[in-house]
Amino acid sequence: MRDIYDVDADHLLIVTTDRLSAFDVVLPDPIPHKGQVLTQISLFWFAKTRHMVANHVSDVRLEDVIADPEERAQLAGRAMVVKKLTALPIEAVVRGYLIGSGYKDYKMRGSVCGIVLPPGLQLAERLPEPLFTPSSKAPAGQHDENIDFDAIVKLVGLDHASSIRRIALKLYAFAAEHALARNIIIADTKFEFGIDKAGSLVLIDEALTPDSSRFWPVASYKPGISPPSFDKQFVRDYLESLHWDKKPPAPHLPPDVLTRTSENYREALRLLTA
Repeated sequence: MRDIYDVDADHLLIVTTDRLSAFDVVLPDPIPHKGQVLTQISLFWFAKTRHMVANHVSDVRLEDVIADPEERAQLAGRAMVVKKLTALPIEAVVRGYLIGSGYKDYKMRGSVCGIVLPPGLQLAERLPEPLFTPSSKAPAGQHDENIDFDAIVKLVGLDHASSIRRIALKLYAFAAEHALARNIIIADTKFEFGIDKAGSLVLIDEALTPDSSRFWPVASYKPGISPPSFDKQFVRDYLESLHWDKKPPAPHLPPDVLTRTSENYREALRLLTA
């Protein structure tokens, strides 16, 4: 969850909060340190992938935008000044493993986003190859929907659709290899893109964080079950155990769930960036 502020005609200030959403509902309890962890992980990946695709991080410093030292201290580690771009109305999802809405689609249709898969795949099983399975960006309060490549072409045009697919798959492969060497499986992730004034694609929003990805510890991974994770799946699993209709207001999270989730986020940061 982010708060976004106008800086000037060319820049935005993005502040990543400790708020957490699940099933498109904002939860009432913040996750300690979450905003700082997500910001630092995103900055790490933006720096490591800039040779593959331009990103929205600018050269403008926080102190150039926020003059008051006390206000700046509140934003330390959780804010970045970025370039103002035109966001595209899709999420570029890449799946390396069969989980979440992709698994539900597969059980119903034998395919994910129109891509037919072999029969008999288990929950959380590694896919024969990573899949580009985009989704539409739904209005606030509504759920994103998985769509096929043809729908992406209608939204952004063939050139942008083809480039987004190519770049997203390339980013995922690069990040998955880096993470696996540090005992983390990146099961899936989503990217968002914008276009600059010249019409070029730019990676925006966040990159390969526990909020935009599923991170699984290699040591405890096993097909057929929803694996333990370093991401907010722990919160989703807890909420699934409740009698909640997944509509506001969301239930409060108990202290042990808040603590465990915060620890998971920080452990992901430590392992990925060590």
